Amino acid sequence: MSEAPPPGYLGADARIRTGPSLEMVRAGYELELADADILHHGLGLADIAHVIALAEHAVIDRDEAAALLSALLELDRMAPSELEIDSRYGDLVNVREHWLLDRVGPAAGWLSAGRPRREAGRIAFRLALREQLLDLAEGALRFGFALHAFADRERATLMPDYTYVVAAQPTTAGHWALSFVAPTIRDLQRLRADLAFVDASPAGTGGVNGSRLSVDRARLAALLGFAGQIANTRDAMWQTDGFADLTSHAAIAAVGASRFAEDVELYCTSEFGLLRIGDEHCRASALMPHKRNPYSLVVLRGGASTLIGRSTGVLASQRTLSGQTDNLLHAYGEVTRSVSHAARLLELAGAVAETLELDAGAAEQALRSGFTQATDLADMITRETDLDYRSAYRIVGNAVAYITDRGGGPERLTARQLDACARLVVGHPLELDPAVVAEALDPVSAIATRIVDGGAAPAPMARMLADDLAALEHASEWITAARMRIIAARNALLGLAEERSQPIHK
Repeated sequence: MSEAPPPGYLGADARIRTGPSLEMVRAGYELELADADILHHGLGLADIAHVIALAEHAVIDRDEAAALLSALLELDRMAPSELEIDSRYGDLVNVREHWLLDRVGPAAGWLSAGRPRREAGRIAFRLALREQLLDLAEGALRFGFALHAFADRERATLMPDYTYVVAAQPTTAGHWALSFVAPTIRDLQRLRADLAFVDASPAGTGGVNGSRLSVDRARLAALLGFAGQIANTRDAMWQTDGFADLTSHAAIAAVGASRFAEDVELYCTSEFGLLRIGDEHCRASALMPHKRNPYSLVVLRGGASTLIGRSTGVLASQRTLSGQTDNLLHAYGEVTRSVSHAARLLELAGAVAETLELDAGAAEQALRSGFTQATDLADMITRETDLDYRSAYRIVGNAVAYITDRGGGPERLTARQLDACARLVVGHPLELDPAVVAEALDPVSAIATRIVDGGAAPAPMARMLADDLAALEHASEWITAARMRIIAARNALLGLAEERSQPIHK
């Protein structure tokens, strides 16, 4: 079933004599038009730059260019919701062209000179995406700085490191927090590489291989504020891998924030009682008056799961012939909304981290009340007695088992107890100095021995804190520089359009 074509339907010609079917409109065109809010202003900039380039190459009369630029500036000042969108026209390029036909008549047809509508769409997509990419980078940066501040503040605060949710070995809260700063810095490095991909111009590529109406691609890239241009014109129209990369990297950043959230959610429970987040990131139970639910942490975990699915979907949508447009029609909304969602999640993670508080007393008590020093004790036995490590491991393991089976704690792990277990394991006592055993069981002493690069001792912690801060500050610089360049280019393009929208009187 087909409907009559809308007034001024652009597609009706000798090959297509009817308007689009209602089913195709609902399933296809409306899907494309759902991205109008993402693409509208980018399409305006793409059109303005194209008209300026055509005029500079004398392809279009200056007065016609002025009229068209004036209308395009008016359209750019409008919100997408102000356009009377008839979904039967197809995508937003056609809707905008119909609007322009009402304003400037046949001059609107110059927008298609040497340029298919997909070129304008590809430009608009990249212009929107690079802004959202920078939003995500700023969210990651906030998260990284907040974690770094906590790590600096708690660099010497003792706590257990947990593996398999079991207290494992001594660490510091600062060392734990820095373990989340490192992947956040890697997120920022990945996003910078993604920006280099997104910030390359497809403008001036024509259908796939330029056109007879040649324009200066470098000039178009500069007008639009792109850092460079895509080398191969066909690749410029159909490339997809970088968008899949970016969506994947957005999901990876969200998963990193989720891993932090899962640790914090566990450590905030009354059973652990090590951490607390701000009230503004919690939600009261509707039924149970005593409950303070860490709702923000749940949002971070759920958001990461959602983005994993979206990333997979974007990658799957790219499995088409190289000259098919359906992959990018689906990608426009999915990629931009994924990056935007990840940006909100990273901002939330940063806000949560800024309120993070540690109960240092509870953390040290959790450390001292367990057997987290067992590994250090086995190391000490090996060093002091020349026993192989596995034998020392079995002696300590037997001692811990004997003590815990009888309800005892680490205070029972003495030189005398070790001698009793050594007789069972190796057939003779160890005869260790009790002071040496006590030193091995002291978590403060243990932290002081973690002097390897990346360890929790004061010196490597100081180096890591300095290096990570430098990396975060470097990221801040490139994010700010990119943002300023984009804003300056947009203002310059709109200013030039205003100047050239004035008709030339002979």
